[in-house]
Amino acid sequence: MEYRLLGRSGLKVSVLTLGTMTFGGEGFFAKAGNSSVQEARRIIDIGRDAGINLLDTANVYSTGRSEEMIGEALEGGRKDLMIATKVRFPMGTGPNEAGLSRHHIIHECEGSLRRLKRDVIDLYQVHEWDGLTPLEETMEALDTLLKAGKIRYVGCSNYSGWHIMKALAIADRDGRSRFVSQQIYYSLQGREAEYELIPITLDQGLGILVWSPLAGGLLSGKYRRGKPMPEGRHLQAWGEPPIYDEKKLYDTIEVLVAIAEAKGVPAVQVALAWSLGRPGITSLVIGARNEEQLKANLPSVELKLTQEERDKLDEVSAPTLLYPYWHQASTARDRLGPADLALLAAFVKGPSRF
Repeated sequence: MEYRLLGRSGLKVSVLTLGTMTFGGEGFFAKAGNSSVQEARRIIDIGRDAGINLLDTANVYSTGRSEEMIGEALEGGRKDLMIATKVRFPMGTGPNEAGLSRHHIIHECEGSLRRLKRDVIDLYQVHEWDGLTPLEETMEALDTLLKAGKIRYVGCSNYSGWHIMKALAIADRDGRSRFVSQQIYYSLQGREAEYELIPITLDQGLGILVWSPLAGGLLSGKYRRGKPMPEGRHLQAWGEPPIYDEKKLYDTIEVLVAIAEAKGVPAVQVALAWSLGRPGITSLVIGARNEEQLKANLPSVELKLTQEERDKLDEVSAPTLLYPYWHQASTARDRLGPADLALLAAFVKGPSRF
């Protein structure tokens, strides 16, 4: 297993993080999976034996049941495993049982600690943007929990570029702890994060945890052009990630599968290896419905792609340049920095307009 520093912190995390959305499987989250405590314990053990040192969950997963199952599975030991959880989504029907107010953050942190049977949460992440709560209140509440020793690091998830920069600016201005990481969707199927989120990571020293690096199973190799769709999470009204260009998706899958077949490995390993080699990536959050699925993903850490293979995958899945990026690629190429080139490197070949 490889370990990378989480942003500018001194914390080393494994390049694969074990996602636990499948634990419990109650209500809406039953579509992702419904592992029992015994199955969860076995999946955690397999991941731990492979070197995974971070588990990722959220209070909203099966309305706390995922956290409870982690607490039950780890009870009595295995403190070497770190836990990341999240707060933001509704945990009840009351007017203050959602969002990122001081009230909700502190109340839900205490609830997560009880369910996890822990004294401290290693990484506490705001799960989604809250446009009604002042960021000053959110950042102050997180800082209070840090100073109280209930959480060790803070991160955000599913924020836009300006959301992150505003939060970091407020933290700096007020002397609060900054986000150390962001958790984002990013894969060969959807590379929108390259517009702002990955450049911000490189510029501001954040870590990146990637959720759904296999695009909800679309990059598993089971979804092929002109063939019957298999049963799977993406087809069960999950709706994430959205598919905007079906032709491009299948073009990408064809290149992915061709490289996998040439290397004699499953397509999932090639997709994960591609993600691990992208700028700014710290760790990929991989979930597993069963032991076999987890074991199939683990070897991706050791898989090395040639530059030619990476170039083929980059080209077929490249995002369309939106404004102002197409303009920058044409007229600013003489003054682009590393963060800019995370998106624009492939588009600045050839002579400049000026």
